[in-house]
Amino acid sequence: MENNEKFHNDDAILDVYEKPPLGQGILLSMQHMFAMFGSTVLVPILIGISPSIALLSSGVGTLVHMLCTRFKIPAYLGSSFAFVATMQALMKTDGYPAVAQGAVAAGLVYVIVSIIIGQVGSGWVNKVLPPIVVGPIIIVIGLSLATTAANDAMLKNQKYDLTYFGVAIFTLIMTLIFQMCFKGFTSLISIMLGIVCGYVLSCFLGIVDFSGVAKAAWFSLPALDMPGISYHFKWYPAAILTMAPIAFVTMTEHMGHIMVLNSLTKRDFFKNPGLHRTMLGDGLSTIIAGFIGGPPTTSYGENIGVLAMTKVHSVWVLAGAAGCAILTSFIGKVAAVIESIPMPVIGGISFLLFGTIASNGLQILIDNKINFSEKRNMLIASVILVVGIGGAYLQLGSFQLTSVALCTIMGMLLNWILPKEAASEKALHEKKKQDGKIYQ
Repeated sequence: MENNEKFHNDDAILDVYEKPPLGQGILLSMQHMFAMFGSTVLVPILIGISPSIALLSSGVGTLVHMLCTRFKIPAYLGSSFAFVATMQALMKTDGYPAVAQGAVAAGLVYVIVSIIIGQVGSGWVNKVLPPIVVGPIIIVIGLSLATTAANDAMLKNQKYDLTYFGVAIFTLIMTLIFQMCFKGFTSLISIMLGIVCGYVLSCFLGIVDFSGVAKAAWFSLPALDMPGISYHFKWYPAAILTMAPIAFVTMTEHMGHIMVLNSLTKRDFFKNPGLHRTMLGDGLSTIIAGFIGGPPTTSYGENIGVLAMTKVHSVWVLAGAAGCAILTSFIGKVAAVIESIPMPVIGGISFLLFGTIASNGLQILIDNKINFSEKRNMLIASVILVVGIGGAYLQLGSFQLTSVALCTIMGMLLNWILPKEAASEKALHEKKKQDGKIYQ
């Protein structure tokens, strides 16, 4: 992998530092925003805060992350699902001020870890995360989201709905057609065109709720909920102690996403701009989100899926997506229209995006010529895949280690503990050597 800024990834249509024409750039940026929109606004809806705040904190957080990483990483930050259960509980007992303090505490954990990594370096990353660990983890990152995509595509009020599934499949097919049967810019914005086609069909089928669009004002300030201003200050130690440790869980997911970006862009972002900078950007983004009233942020798999499928890796496009999110948070009608996109449309697109992430994990295994006839490789990959895709998690009181984080830790431990060669393989090699001596 290259670290030189003059390096160009010939597999990319737009490489990291390349700037598209203005008109094309706007559409490509909107496509990224659409891809991440469903998950980003779903988190605040689940915990009972304004979706417009989540859009604002997402856009601002992404720009802060880019500043910290010197505009070298095409990463987009959105609302984190890892904190949802804890935030829901805190909202019922202490309200948003407690959630905000917990979010700021989680961000501070990132900042502290980034300072430590900045001092000791990140050379250890490649040692604890070799291709046999990285490949299956990336597969898990994609496939662990498969159930979410399927549920979005099929379920209406938790019940199977054939119309929903039909819309999802139609959206998927149209996206594939735009991707495979057209060339040039039309192919690049295939995801956005697929969403538009799915939305139009949904309108004809009557499954789009326009009530929010009718009520929304054209211009409206996001309902900023700043605990330091809106409330008399009060400490919430329980919130801090329950949310801060979750940062260690999202850190493993963060590293997983950086590993995917390394593979896609053929660079090593752990070295340049450095893992400490990516951690710092994520931490400051979460701190800002806490102060303005949004949920904690994290790097997004949906963004990686768009990068992988379109081969547009430009940081200019990602910065534009952040700008679109900020602008949308102030334009009530536009935000309401995007919020009205039915879940089966998002589900249909997700079939492709999440699968593309998993395919990149397979590509890492192929590129590094991982030999699965070796027991060690087979065992490490098997445990990571089943634990991660199966959704196994570790629960200790209110603290939960998610399946992605758990399988990452288990993969690193197995890579460290298991011998380079199984005893049976070693015995077989010894026997072959002896037989060779006999027949010489």
